[in-house]
Amino acid sequence: MFTGIINGLGTLKDTRQAGQGLVFTIQSDFSIEDPQEGESIAVNGACLTAVTISHYVFTAEVSPETLSKTTLSWLRVGSRVNLERALRLSDRLGGHLVSGHVDGIGEIIKKEHLSRFALFSISVPEDLGRYIIEKGSVAIDGISLTVNNYSRGVFSVAVIPHTARLTTMGFRKKGDKINIEVDLIGKYIEKLLSAGHIKSEEKTNIDTEFLARHGFI
Repeated sequence: MFTGIINGLGTLKDTRQAGQGLVFTIQSDFSIEDPQEGESIAVNGACLTAVTISHYVFTAEVSPETLSKTTLSWLRVGSRVNLERALRLSDRLGGHLVSGHVDGIGEIIKKEHLSRFALFSISVPEDLGRYIIEKGSVAIDGISLTVNNYSRGVFSVAVIPHTARLTTMGFRKKGDKINIEVDLIGKYIEKLLSAGHIKSEEKTNIDTEFLARHGFI
């Protein structure tokens, strides 16, 4: 589990084939303190397992499923990536709950500069649109951002200078493909309210009134 608050950038130093998957060697711009082999690290929002890890460098295996559902298959040696280590229970939840399981790939269709901010318009697959709501949260390449608005498959986010400086959003441009993870809570609510997944004889205290009372809708 992650928060969408990026720890820093990294550089893909090497990639090699491993069956139908790949093995990445990534050098981070920051020292990975108290490294634990087997820990989870989000690379551009995709949760990967660090097979070996030592201070600034780690290797991670990327499965065929991950390659097919994310932009990681398009990375090349020298590519810059966002890195976030897994959440600890004692950490502050500065962004929102991010699982590291990418839901789909979006595309930047417009980038504008408004004063010191960068405003991105991003198109998403149709089946993800229902999870993206105004002022809700979305993870873009692992970065927790707030949705400004959404309409007909396109949403916008504003990126502050601090975020642009510390993440790949600082050099993203029109036409770039990005990993999208929608709000985890929204997916669970949809699952719970889906009539096809709740048997008529089962009782549940979760209904629209409950969700409204607790601020979910």
